[in-house]
Amino acid sequence: MLSMPLGSSQHTTFRILFGQRPYWWVMDTDYYSNSPAPLIRQFPPTCETGPGSPSGHAMGTAGVYYVMVTSTLSIFCGKKRLTYRFRCLNVILWLGFWAVQLNVCLSRIYLAAHFPHQVVAGVLSGIAVAETFHHIQSIYNASLKKYFLVTFFLFSFAIGFYLLLKVLGVDLLWTIEKAKKWCERPEWVHIDTTPFASLLRNLGTLFGLGLALNSSMYRESCNGKLSKWLPFRLSCIVASLVLLHLFDSLKPPSQIELIFYILSFCKSAAVPLASVCLIPYCLCRVLGQPNKKSL
Repeated sequence: MLSMPLGSSQHTTFRILFGQRPYWWVMDTDYYSNSPAPLIRQFPPTCETGPGSPSGHAMGTAGVYYVMVTSTLSIFCGKKRLTYRFRCLNVILWLGFWAVQLNVCLSRIYLAAHFPHQVVAGVLSGIAVAETFHHIQSIYNASLKKYFLVTFFLFSFAIGFYLLLKVLGVDLLWTIEKAKKWCERPEWVHIDTTPFASLLRNLGTLFGLGLALNSSMYRESCNGKLSKWLPFRLSCIVASLVLLHLFDSLKPPSQIELIFYILSFCKSAAVPLASVCLIPYCLCRVLGQPNKKSL
């Protein structure tokens, strides 16, 4: 399974990072030339247009939940590290972490969106990214200008790299053609799953984080006494989850691609801006945050 052919020599070059998805691989491969190909039942989430390796869902889930578990444990660590309660909490959180990862991975395999090795690579990649950025504290102190320049550089590099490979005869968007060819229903192939849409979502999140960390509302809400109060933190989490659910229900119109990409970027930027900056600031105002002179 790890050495599956990609159908052409140019795709073989990118086999590790741009793997096939099961629902179109079984239709393309000659592995089943002497036997009938397995029948794969498709669902709307099956027909994603991006490459299959590593799994983005597994990677994102692993990264987010890894940060949540390690952050929670860091609150209760220190002198209590060797206590029985801390050990129980440690075991419970990590068991919950791996239970979530297992369910996400199995669901992606069940939908025929990924092969097993792709979801494993996604989990490991998510943990690696979370652990790497845990040691990069400069992201909290970087100026808005640096965030803007990094966002612009990554966008320019991605476009330049795509055009360069296009000239060399390698099309990084070959997966879109595969999805359109083998998906049972054309309406299931959505622009939201394209690699370029994923790029803009990531860049929007990065830029929104820069806006949030450099705003006066963030500094005022995080430097106050309420920021260390557990009920305040839990209120921020609950409010953020509700708002993120509302954001997720908003789907930019896909009739015009340019408008869709612009709105997708803005929507992604609004998520960290709201959860990191706007919600804590509003809760501080509602709960009566002490002013700066009294801090």
